[in-house]
Amino acid sequence: MANVLAPFGFRWARQLTGTAPNCAQSTRKISSSYATAIYHGDPVVSESTGYIQQAAPGTTPIAGIFVGCKYLSVSQGRTVWSNFYPGSDANGDVEAYILDDPNAVFMVQADPGPIALADVGQNVNFAIGTGNTYSGLSGATLNSTTVATTSTLPFRIIGYLGDTNFYAAGPGSDPTSAYNYVLVTLNNQDFKQLTGV
Repeated sequence: MANVLAPFGFRWARQLTGTAPNCAQSTRKISSSYATAIYHGDPVVSESTGYIQQAAPGTTPIAGIFVGCKYLSVSQGRTVWSNFYPGSDANGDVEAYILDDPNAVFMVQADPGPIALADVGQNVNFAIGTGNTYSGLSGATLNSTTVATTSTLPFRIIGYLGDTNFYAAGPGSDPTSAYNYVLVTLNNQDFKQLTGV
């Protein structure tokens, strides 16, 4: 069955160590003046100001994966809990929630080509797609053209759907066609760096 391109960003899947997950989220801040939307499943980076913002593909260490926020809405006049930060409408700084456990494993869709067994153990970059303002889900994908041994790439490929019983047969599980689902862990991440932000 051919895979269908329907990205949802980086979705927590399990723990790398096989231990029971706690899915704990860390609280960070987004500046109320930050004008770029951040969606559930987007990688985020730490700024020298202490704030976070949406990550751009590259070799900057990742702070974690954005999973939601809380802010005082100017237009609604109340506190809003949201899957995504719209890039405006906040009166004051935004309370953001991220998954930043270095042992977290995430499921993400590969684009434009497939990621297969030979790629396991390699590092890879991502692409930021267009998020969905209705669901709040990210449009981020793994950029399958960037698979390499480069140590500063943000993610490490640890498997793909179809090589285990984890979602073994279903959408995204065909590793021979584009848009397959891949399991990754954080590689170049704040907690794994010796140099501060």
